[in-house]
Amino acid sequence: MKIKATILLFSTAMLLAASFSVPASGGAALEPSGANINDTASLQRGAKWFVNYCLGCHSLDYQRYNRLAKDLQLSEEEVMQNLVLSDAKFGDTMSIAMSEEQGEAWFGKAPPDLSLVGRSRGGDWLYAYLRGFYQDKSGNWNNTALANAAMPHVLWQLQGIQTPVYRQETNEQGYEHEVIAHFELTTPGIQSEQEYDETARDLTAFLLYVGEPAALQRKGIGVWVILFLVLFTFIAYLLKVEYWRDVH
Repeated sequence: MKIKATILLFSTAMLLAASFSVPASGGAALEPSGANINDTASLQRGAKWFVNYCLGCHSLDYQRYNRLAKDLQLSEEEVMQNLVLSDAKFGDTMSIAMSEEQGEAWFGKAPPDLSLVGRSRGGDWLYAYLRGFYQDKSGNWNNTALANAAMPHVLWQLQGIQTPVYRQETNEQGYEHEVIAHFELTTPGIQSEQEYDETARDLTAFLLYVGEPAALQRKGIGVWVILFLVLFTFIAYLLKVEYWRDVH
């Protein structure tokens, strides 16, 4: 009976652990990003997009180039030629030259470090944010995932410029207000809609990886841990049967 109770307790614990695996951002339902940190090619593309479009303003102070090379299966030469656009060394962190004071002076607010944005926001939110930029009526950039975001759409050349089409909606108090019905692509980008979605997915996967590089190894090790526990439980049960045979 004790063995059965132990097995039941272990199974319940596994179900509870799985039930808490929800996006960190919470809130309204978001379209699944489909980002896969185990897809090495996707991570490599995401690193390329980040270095070329994001690293000028947003640092990754917790990520080193040599760790990036190891996890993304890149050689030192490939990293230094394609992903290091400054005088940084192979063992340096992915930092930027711009100081916080300069960022505040130039942009009004220093661009944040993005090392942990994947863990804090979650993949679905990042995917929605990267795809949610539009130009509002005043010609300023806005975003459906983060209203009045201070960041401009640095990927607009890839996605193009989309503008909202509004419709009237009445709230519970009976007041009419405008809401976005859909978007129109007024200035095409160099990528198709499907290609840009893939770019956003690759960037999302890369930021999820940067937020927890150990996840690449942790998930693989976790499978073996579960198999060991299953095997150990079976052996423990056989041992219990052998001990209690003489008792009965």
